[in-house]
Amino acid sequence: MKKTYKIEVDCANCAAKMEDVTKKTPGVKAAVVNFMTQKLIVEFEDGADVAAVMANVVKGCKKVEDDCVIYL
Repeated sequence: MKKTYKIEVDCANCAAKMEDVTKKTPGVKAAVVNFMTQKLIVEFEDGADVAAVMANVVKGCKKVEDDCVIYL
């Protein structure tokens, strides 16, 4: 399953860091952050608890960029 989330991030480098963290989160099959459109596209592994996975994604992204926002 793929889902798209609106995000707020200040720089392209921070967006790349958010993408890396999201890709490494358990339950995520693939992820792409588009800095220009301020969107995060996440493809989840089969059977993943989307809410729990996204909670971990938000935690991880806040570690690399504490003022980023992901609208769930």
